[in-house]
Amino acid sequence: MLRTIAGSATLTQTIRMTMDRKLCSGSGIAAKRLTGKVAIVTASTEGIGYAIAERLGQEGAKVVVSSRKQQNVDRAVNELRSAGLEVSGIKCHVANATDRKALFDHAAQKFGGIDILVSNAAVNPEVGGVLECSESAWDKIFEVNLKCSYLLAKESLPFLRERKGGSIVFISSIAGFQPFQLLGAYSVSKTALFGLTKAASQELATENIRVNCIAPGVVQTKFAGALQESDAAKEETISRIPMGRIAQPKEISGVCAFLVSDDASYVTGETVVASGGMPSRL
Repeated sequence: MLRTIAGSATLTQTIRMTMDRKLCSGSGIAAKRLTGKVAIVTASTEGIGYAIAERLGQEGAKVVVSSRKQQNVDRAVNELRSAGLEVSGIKCHVANATDRKALFDHAAQKFGGIDILVSNAAVNPEVGGVLECSESAWDKIFEVNLKCSYLLAKESLPFLRERKGGSIVFISSIAGFQPFQLLGAYSVSKTALFGLTKAASQELATENIRVNCIAPGVVQTKFAGALQESDAAKEETISRIPMGRIAQPKEISGVCAFLVSDDASYVTGETVVASGGMPSRL
């Protein structure tokens, strides 16, 4: 069931209330659940990935951030270090095998091991329905969004096994449950991550390696720009969210911090939906 927001005045008020809440500010985080842990977060120089890297660092983890562009890595590392977090960074295009190896080696050499992998990198080169997608765009979407998540998880295993356990989190999307018309192929790739989560978690459960997934709703990021490119588009998007507002990246980071902490020590193979009430499953 869709919730309708009546008028642009209500929309403006909703957005203002969201911005005023100062959601999950660093000063409000008391838990240090990840002290002594080392985390890798891919695509973590902005948006959800950056918020996750920041939150894991605030909870005590040593964090390796990465991005396809070195200047973005440098900026994110400087910002996070200036906030007092123990962070390092390296350029990594997840579709490049050499870059992936360098990412893991960097974490091990810099911080002595790896306990947490958050696979966040994703692409969507075309907008449109699933059957309108070009073959080249389809291949790129599934290479980065699914295949690279699988490869990152596989390549992290020697490091996690050295630690006698660990945690892998895939960042999917509410679109994996309810496909977005403008993001057809992307939605299907995100559905596939649910299956990868289930299959990998079953294989790794006896090794104390937990595998979980997060399905965010619409989040205020550049990546979700197609759903917010105009006031009309934003209002239509918000009309589908029962909470009546778009999420902030920090609202997803707290979910991730829980999943990789000992508070979720008996949780594996699950997908946590953080969508403001958007329909997902029964």
